[in-house]
Order: sequence, then structure tokens, then C-alpha cells
Amino acid sequence: MATSTYDPRANYQVIFMSDQVLQRAAKIAEVPIDAFGDPRIKILDNTTIMEIEVSGSSPKIARQKAFALYDAIVERLNQLRLSEMTQREGPTQNILRQTQRKLEEAQKAVSGYKLNSGLNSTEQVETISTNIEQLRRQRAELAAQESSAEQQLQRLRSDLGLNSREAADAFKLQSDQIFQQNLKDFSEATAILKVQSSKFGPNHPRIVKERQRQTAARSALDSRARQLLGRAPAGNTLERLAIADAGSGRNALFQNLVTLQSQASGAQAQVRRLDEQITGLESRLRTMSQRQPTLESLRRNEQIAEAVFASTLAKLDLGQADVFAAFPLVQMAVDPSLPERPTTPKKGLLLAGATVGSIFTSVGFWILWIRKPWIHRLSRWIST
Repeated sequence: MATSTYDPRANYQVIFMSDQVLQRAAKIAEVPIDAFGDPRIKILDNTTIMEIEVSGSSPKIARQKAFALYDAIVERLNQLRLSEMTQREGPTQNILRQTQRKLEEAQKAVSGYKLNSGLNSTEQVETISTNIEQLRRQRAELAAQESSAEQQLQRLRSDLGLNSREAADAFKLQSDQIFQQNLKDFSEATAILKVQSSKFGPNHPRIVKERQRQTAARSALDSRARQLLGRAPAGNTLERLAIADAGSGRNALFQNLVTLQSQASGAQAQVRRLDEQITGLESRLRTMSQRQPTLESLRRNEQIAEAVFASTLAKLDLGQADVFAAFPLVQMAVDPSLPERPTTPKKGLLLAGATVGSIFTSVGFWILWIRKPWIHRLSRWIST
């Protein structure tokens, strides 16, 4: 029970001798308080032990009073511990409620700012920045593809003798199925006319029929081309397409033209979409970067509130666990013994006292005996 700063046994000695403990012990032992008496307490040096002696009219009663005193001591110490815990818990609970309220306010501030700003965490800014870099790499790759396709288109246009406008018209017309069907009819009629013209005259029914078919196909080509382009095809686009469709080696070049034009257009469209995405993310990144310091400040306040709340809660738990610091536990090391002989009165002292008293009495009578004349005189004076 002893500590390095003070010995609680000195405090316990006062508590054990208090009227409250003795009255409770007398009640437990079912004896009057006047008959209970005061126990004798001795603190043994260099130990944590206290020696307590209780007297009684009989060995059984003395032992009963000793157990009653121990029960009263334990009960009183529990009362003192509970009182101390209550005194500590009151202010600590108030502080705990205050810190909890501050923590809730800090959490609400963070949640509200996240909801209003759209910024959920500081990592979100890094994620947006990473996404922008990825999109920029994709744009660079697509731009390289577009540049390569454009270079090939330039060479192919030069080989076909087409300018940019004619090549664009040819690409649009080649991509349309209706135009391709009309072009096929026109090419077939033209080819048949070349073959049949060497055999028949201009008014031959076959020649007339194929010429009408050729004219109808050409008219359909013009109409479909105007519908697709919104104007007449540039230059000799239709003638060049017809020649290519008629089986010349330029057909493969026109097919490559369509393929390269499609690749270039697709890459260009993707580059534009990526530019839009990058612009949008950069704008969002600027906004988030401006809001990030505020969120970090609110998060720091929340973390501080959490730390204070956790510390207060730990102190409260520690205070409850440390309730035995002021009033350490007591334990009965040795059960009260059953006395074999009474402590008072002691026979030796009684015999010694009786002997000394007898001696003094005898000496007194002897002195009176040797002083008999004085006694006679005194008797005569009394009678006179």
C-alpha cells in the first residue's frame, strides 16, 4: 500500500479509527458502540502491513469484532472510492461532452464543405491531375496518328491529281452506298457502250438501251452528289470516280484515300474530344486547387477535435482505473486469531500487586503494634 511519495497507511490509520468505521463495525458485530472499544493499530516498518488488535470480553467476541472491523473498513473504503470517482467524473464528463460537441461540429463542417464544393478529399486533386496527364499522352498519340495520316493523304492526293476539296468530295461520295450503286450502274453502262459501239450502230436497240441507262445513272449520280455535298462536286470528281470504278488501277488508290481520310478524320475527332476533356478537367483542377486549402484546414480542425476527444476519453477511463491510487486495496493477510488467554487482567501482575499490598499491610500493622502506648493515650484522651 505504500508509495514513493507518502504512506497511505497513515491515512488508513485515521480512517480505521474514525467514529463512522467503529460505529459500523459495532453494528456489524451486534455489540453496543461503548462495548466495542478502540482498536490498537500498529504500522510495521519496511512493510506494507498494518497490525490491528481488537479486544473483547471473550475470545469469540474479540474475533467477531475483528471480522466486523475489517468489513466496516472495506465498506468505508469503497464509499470513499465511489465518492472520489463521482467527484472526478462530473467535471470530466462535462469536458467530454464539450469535446464531443466540438468534434461533431468539425465533422459537420467537413461534410458540408465536401457536399457544397464537390471536393471529397485532397487526393481527388491528384487524381484529376493524373487524369489530365494521361489524356495529354493520349492526345499526343492521336495527334501523331492524325499527322501521319495527313502526310499519306497528301501524297495520295498528289498521285491521284486531286486537290483537297476534290479529295474531300470523293471521300464523302465513296462512303455512301446509294452513290456507289449508281456509280456501279454508270460504270457498267459505259463499259458496255464501249464494247457494243464497235459492233452496232448508234441507233441499235442495245446501244440505245445502254445509253439511256448511262444517262439515268449519271443523272442519279449528280442528284445524289448534290444531296450529299450540298453542291455540285468539285472539278471532275465524278469522272475520276467513274474511271476508278471501271476497273482501272486507280480504284485501289481511291480505296486507300477513303481509308486514310477516315483514319485522319477519326483521329482529328478524338483529338478534339480530348481537347474538350482536358480543358474541362483543367478548369475543374483550378477550382479544386482553390478549394483544397479550405478542406485541409477543416480536416485539420477535425483531426484536432478527434485527438482532444480521444485524449479526454482516455483520461476518463484512466481516472476510473486509477481510483485505487488514493485509496489502495486492502487485504486481510492473516485471519484474526482466536485468543488462548485473556490479555487483561494478567495473573502475574495481580499476584505481584497482592503480594506487595500484603507486605505493606503487614508493615503497617507491625508499626501500629510497636506504638501501643500512644494508642492507649489516644484512647484515654477520647474517653476524657
